[in-house]
Amino acid sequence: MRNRQKEGSQTKVQNQLHYFSLSRSYFNSLKMAWNSSVVMQMGRFLLLVILFLPREMTSSVLTVNGKTENYILDTTPGSQVSLICAVQNHTREEELLWYREEGRVDLKSGNKINSSSVCVSSISENDNGISFTCRLGRDPSVSISVALNVIFPPLLSGNNFQTVEEGSNVKLVCSVKANPQAQMMWYKNSSLLDLEKSHHQIQQTSESFQLSITKVEKSDNGTYTCTAKSSLQTESLDFHLIVKDKTVSVPVEPIIAACVVIFLTLCFGLVARRKKIMELCMKDKDPHRETAL
Repeated sequence: MRNRQKEGSQTKVQNQLHYFSLSRSYFNSLKMAWNSSVVMQMGRFLLLVILFLPREMTSSVLTVNGKTENYILDTTPGSQVSLICAVQNHTREEELLWYREEGRVDLKSGNKINSSSVCVSSISENDNGISFTCRLGRDPSVSISVALNVIFPPLLSGNNFQTVEEGSNVKLVCSVKANPQAQMMWYKNSSLLDLEKSHHQIQQTSESFQLSITKVEKSDNGTYTCTAKSSLQTESLDFHLIVKDKTVSVPVEPIIAACVVIFLTLCFGLVARRKKIMELCMKDKDPHRETAL
């Protein structure tokens, strides 16, 4: 009897354990199914984002004359160039803006949407290095620039005639513009100038070539030639230097001082003489004389 009860209790415990085991398995299955459902939902959401985001966030690309990156455009003085900016990969109408350096270019209303062009005419040497930039109206960070590289031979200018006194200092300034950059030299009377360290100095910048002469002498008199040589052409400009005799300057200040001293001496002399005359006049008078009635 006890054995049967014991076996029954064991069977009951086993059934309960089996029930709990089934319940746990079922719970884990539900949990896995839930997790799987969440993962699937997240995957679907990400898929939708991937599918629709590119269409909504497509990055527009600008081109100028078919180029997608900033570039340098070679040109020459007097020529004319056309710059055409266009939008690529756009999903709507895009407004375009043009800038010359930092200044905005005025465009006609029909020359702004999706494609826009500017014409640069009568190009001069002063336009060298000028940049034109096309920007997306709604996003100025989207832009492309074109820099003008105006190629021209050397252009020289300066004060051609100078007259100086012997012993003074003089500067011959040769202004130069050239692209490509020119090689500069100074000549005197058609011969290469022999530079003396304590007498001549040369200074060169991107826009000038300067010759300084310290304490000019009679031997410095002559014609100095500024020569610029580039791969395109060689140009020269003459500077005529005339050295005249040093004039003897009159010492003005000592003369003025001497005049002042003489004037004051005369004034003091006149005052002293007048005083003496007055004293003599006073002695001639008799203080005790009475007038008769």
